[in-house]
Amino acid sequence: MAIDLGGKQGRVRPVMNVTPLVDVVLVLLIIFMVVTPLMMKKLTVHLPETVKTDTPPPVDQTQLLLRVEADGRIFANATEIPLAQLDATLARMVAARADRTVFVDAADGAKYGLAVRVMDAARGAGASTVGILTEKAK
Repeated sequence: MAIDLGGKQGRVRPVMNVTPLVDVVLVLLIIFMVVTPLMMKKLTVHLPETVKTDTPPPVDQTQLLLRVEADGRIFANATEIPLAQLDATLARMVAARADRTVFVDAADGAKYGLAVRVMDAARGAGASTVGILTEKAK
C-alpha cells in the first residue's frame, strides 16, 4: 500500500499498489501452465478394427454372450440364468472356454446396477476380457 500526500486538503490518502499482486498472479499462472501437462493421465482404449463390407460377418456361435433384458432376466446365449445361480453358472461356462472372453449386451431399459453386476460376475468367473456390445446383437 502506498501513501498519497497530495490532495485538496493536503491529507494523507491510502492508495492501493497492485504491482505486487500482478507479479504474484503472473507467477502462479506460469506455475499452473508448467504443471498442468504433467498432471494429465493416460487411458488406453483398445478399439476393434473396422472392416467395411456389404454383408455382415457370420455370427460366431462359440462366443459367450450375456444379455440383460429390461425386465431383469439374464440370458447366456439362449439359456436363461436365474440371478441366484449366475456366479456358479458363469464360472462353469467360462472355465469350459479356451479364450475366456465374455460379451455383455444390456437392453435399453435394463437397470444399470444389474448390468454392472453381470459384468462383475463375468470377471469373477475368470473371464480375461469382458466386452460390452454397443449395437443390437443379431
